[in-house]
Amino acid sequence: MPDPSHAATWRFALPHTTAAVPLARALIRNTLADIRAPVDGDTAELLTAELVANAVRHTDGDEPIELVVELVPTGGWQVEVHDQDPNPPGGLDGLGRPEGPKRPDGLAEGGRGLLLIRTLSADAGYRPTPYGKAVWFILPPTDGSAAAERPTERPTER
Repeated sequence: MPDPSHAATWRFALPHTTAAVPLARALIRNTLADIRAPVDGDTAELLTAELVANAVRHTDGDEPIELVVELVPTGGWQVEVHDQDPNPPGGLDGLGRPEGPKRPDGLAEGGRGLLLIRTLSADAGYRPTPYGKAVWFILPPTDGSAAAERPTERPTER
């Protein structure tokens, strides 16, 4: 099992195509399994797939997308998806807070990805990078400690 006191980071370049989504799922699944990460792998796969799909769907160009997986000091895992578009992801304001209603229109075809990420992760957001932006989420460790407990209400949704 990895030692949370030591930084560990994995970086993967993904094509800017829909093929990136199943590739990202496999990379996150295999990386977390190989190191026996104490994290919910199904949730990690689902949320990673959401971020990668959004990057492919909502950004232009053919520059690679970067998937970054990092052990954070709390023992949880941060997953970031980097793309070349500096604009905030749809549904977030300039500070990374959700805009608009807490729930998407029940008949809408999209709009649930960021809701899923905010609901299932310990924290999430985005940040500008020198080459665009990084959209990220953190999953807590699943070892049963208090740090692994997910709050039922997000501070930004109060």
